[in-house]
Amino acid sequence: MEQKRLTKGPLLDAKGHLIEAGYATSLVKDYYRDMVKVRGMRIKEWDYYYLGNDQYGIAFTVADNSYMWLTSTTFFDFNQPKETSSTKMGWFPNGKLHLPRTSQKGDVVFKRKKQSYAYTLNGNKRNLSISIQDFTKGVNLQAEIQLEPTIKDSMVIVTPFEKKKHFYYNQKINLLKAKGFVKIGETTYDFNNTYGVLDWGRGVWTYKNTWYWSSLSGVYQNKKIGFNLGYGFGDPSQATENMLFYGDETFKFDDVTFHIPMKDQREDFLAPWIICDEKKNINLSFTPILDRHSHSNVLIIKSIQHQVFGRFTGTFRLPNGKLIELKDMLGFAEKVVNHW
Repeated sequence: MEQKRLTKGPLLDAKGHLIEAGYATSLVKDYYRDMVKVRGMRIKEWDYYYLGNDQYGIAFTVADNSYMWLTSTTFFDFNQPKETSSTKMGWFPNGKLHLPRTSQKGDVVFKRKKQSYAYTLNGNKRNLSISIQDFTKGVNLQAEIQLEPTIKDSMVIVTPFEKKKHFYYNQKINLLKAKGFVKIGETTYDFNNTYGVLDWGRGVWTYKNTWYWSSLSGVYQNKKIGFNLGYGFGDPSQATENMLFYGDETFKFDDVTFHIPMKDQREDFLAPWIICDEKKNINLSFTPILDRHSHSNVLIIKSIQHQVFGRFTGTFRLPNGKLIELKDMLGFAEKVVNHW
């Protein structure tokens, strides 16, 4: 497919329509919340971080979904394997969290009883400071982490929906190198020299959506390697979100499909997956370790999430025919069904 490269300028016109759809490697479109012209509380804004190594990882979320705010921290132990989460929700923030209009400026600061999230920028470095009382019963969590980019590019996509004035504006920054720690109770986990990703999103979605997303960041045979693979949101005819970051180079790919095995007429998320495209330019096997599964159904809000962590082995074929190989690298792949 021929993919459209985004140009610099405003994201929306005066009537709230997308000016263009496509992809970029930096946040070239200017988003302003007050330019959205959809009635009701449909705007969704979030900043999600994941970072980890082969033994453990951690994820942080702060989201303002207009009618609902959400904060979440999940610690992953890949040796057990198990995950521990603390998720809080509240009603009708409608922009009062004041999440920045860009990932390049502004801070995210959220404080409520027993929890504090601060994502602050200092030049090109991202400082994460999170404190949660009773992360588990009687056990507190404290995280102090600094993230520094190791590549200049990121995955940026603007996707329209069929419904007018609905859109998805998203940036994934892979290969963020961390230093710092996470302390849970009396145990301190070293996050120095781990790698992670920022998922930054702003948009107006339709009510029902199913998406697939996979991400990996790390070093293989002394070479930086990361990828963002996914599909499911809106109309992808102008561009996909599939990118490989290898060394200091960025490579764009077409469509991809997550082949999740079936068992007893249901998806078996802990059995091996295949992630590939029709031309086999992407050809990955994914061996799951842990399924972070959640199923919520509150009033009109329904969410079924399977974020699966495991090991990737396979190849990417570059436009010049060169094969980029990776083996047993830890990352995640997910399927999420949302009615919200």
